Amino acid sequence: MTDLEREKERQRHGRREKPAPHREPDAGLDPGPIRRRLRRVMPNTAMKKKVLLMGKSGSGKTSMRSIIFANYIARDTRRLGATIDVEHSHVRFLGNLVLNLWDCGGQDTFMENYFTSQRDNIFRNVEVLIYVFDVESRELEKDMHYYQSCLEAILQNSPDAKIFCLVHKMDLVQEDQRDLIFKEREEDLRRLSRPLECACFRTSIWDETLYKAWSSIVYQLIPNVQQLEMNLRNFAQIIEADEVLLFERATFLVISHYQCKEQRDVHRFEKISNIIKQFKLSCSKLAASFQSMEVRNSNFAAFIDIFTSNTYVMVVMSDPSIPSAATLINIRNARKHFEKLERVDGPKHSLLMR
Repeated sequence: MTDLEREKERQRHGRREKPAPHREPDAGLDPGPIRRRLRRVMPNTAMKKKVLLMGKSGSGKTSMRSIIFANYIARDTRRLGATIDVEHSHVRFLGNLVLNLWDCGGQDTFMENYFTSQRDNIFRNVEVLIYVFDVESRELEKDMHYYQSCLEAILQNSPDAKIFCLVHKMDLVQEDQRDLIFKEREEDLRRLSRPLECACFRTSIWDETLYKAWSSIVYQLIPNVQQLEMNLRNFAQIIEADEVLLFERATFLVISHYQCKEQRDVHRFEKISNIIKQFKLSCSKLAASFQSMEVRNSNFAAFIDIFTSNTYVMVVMSDPSIPSAATLINIRNARKHFEKLERVDGPKHSLLMR
């Protein structure tokens, strides 16, 4: 039994088992007119989630953070300097959720301090650990050593934290070698992470892979994501949409989606995030603000529109004969219901049909 496994076993026996949360059964739905009744459910409380962003110096941590949360474009990240010690930032996400980001400098002296004098402060109450690996690092053994040290500290201080590993700068790898190299790194990381589970993503600041990884990360942090998905499903069935997506308004990360059938391009969500985010930045340079977009041809119609104060919605219809005005009215009518889902100071509601 490894040190990590012994620590996990100690943590498991040292904690009381939590009772399973009460879940209300899903109600039957009738996709008829847009008249709804509201059912009260238990309110969520405002939440601050601690997110550790770690990795060796130069691995690209601050660059990806700046692109996702500070509206940098990829080429502008070249002027970012090295992170000194720990940079704290609070990012309001979906109005209710506050991401407490700890961007930890990766120089050796800082890393050693994290595991000694700052150990409890750094690794206590962590919801998510994101560890970034430079795919072309020449010190892979040292990288893995620091990563395992992080896992040991997480087991002692935040054993329920979710672990994400980002194999970064994949654009520097020859295209025909990317799948093989990532698969090898993923297998190594999963093996070294035991008994903890880790989710691995290949990323680059130059394409949509960054949005795929971070959408998956924030998805794990949204407290009422199942309720959002249930309501998206209801909404899609009511308006006869093929797909409905919710994007966080500032970052344009996908936070929830519903689709009634499989589509050919499994990467389309993050591609849309990347394209629209770049378009929004272009609009802002012209002192304009992006509000909505409609794309229509003989096979489909797609709408992107402001939805709530914290989200955009994308609706895809395979029947282009449905008038645009009808879809836009349906989006407008659903706004107030989804606004209620995001509130923390009052009771939550769920979209149900009468």
